[in-house]
Amino acid sequence: MKISLLEPLGIPEERVEELAENLKKEGHTFTYYDKRTTDIEELKKRSKGQDIVMVANNPYPDEAVMAADKLKMIAVAFTGIDHIGLKACKEKGVMVCNCAGYSNQSVAELVIGMTISLYRKLGQCDTAVRSGATSNGLTGMEIRDKIVGIVGCGRIGIQTAKLFHAFGARVLAYARHEKEEWEKEGIHASSMDELLAKSDIVSIHLPLNNETKGFLGKDKIEKMKRGSILINCARGPIVDNGALAIALQEGKIAGAAVDVFDMEPPIPADYPLSHAPNTLLTPHIAFLTQESMERRAEIEFRNVYKYVQGMPDNVCTF
Repeated sequence: MKISLLEPLGIPEERVEELAENLKKEGHTFTYYDKRTTDIEELKKRSKGQDIVMVANNPYPDEAVMAADKLKMIAVAFTGIDHIGLKACKEKGVMVCNCAGYSNQSVAELVIGMTISLYRKLGQCDTAVRSGATSNGLTGMEIRDKIVGIVGCGRIGIQTAKLFHAFGARVLAYARHEKEEWEKEGIHASSMDELLAKSDIVSIHLPLNNETKGFLGKDKIEKMKRGSILINCARGPIVDNGALAIALQEGKIAGAAVDVFDMEPPIPADYPLSHAPNTLLTPHIAFLTQESMERRAEIEFRNVYKYVQGMPDNVCTF
């Protein structure tokens, strides 16, 4: 089979070639492109005649899928697949396999880091020291004994809950289906309204789809406990960031830390959250650690290898 990796995976090129060695040994053709592109014509060119294309979080839209004349499988080095042309994949019968689980720890740790940053006012503290100020007005808060609401308690949500629990927080979770391990991990099932009303910290861990787009809108944000904070390291469009900015400006909630937006960074200068108070913004880096880059590359190549062996793994339904 002809296989092309259409973008870098955040690991050295030598490591890419090492991971591809088993495929080459079995007679498959492997092509690696070391420069990312969003140009649709270039994507079509790179995909032409390929049985399998490998991508990460670079958009691979319907037009590219339809133009890939031999395409049978897309290997995605990412958890979410909302950047893939799924309509065309369904029409052409193209299988999509993801790397679910590669960034569980990375995302969970960033959520904790963002919470500590907001609670301990680390940005203001840094500014204070550099400007010759003191600790006046910089009294922080502890995570211990706070109520944390996990919205969407899949693998990343559960890992995040475990870390919060280790800090001494009480964890509530909202999800379609309760899991047996919740009780073991000290996670308590909750309705969405109860979670919003009681939680001091709300962390979003939903996938992005038609049902979750705009899920946390103005009505739900207004139900959040006064003085609470919101963390979003999932997908930007799940939250109405315009409504979130207003809630922050009006002091209805105490703060927000956001890693994902309605578009991939850079975000526009007039984006609502850019000027909202008590806000920590990061440029979609929750998944981005050295360890997670290595894990996702290993999983993606393993997915490809299993597919060519007739034993596909991590197959996505859509």
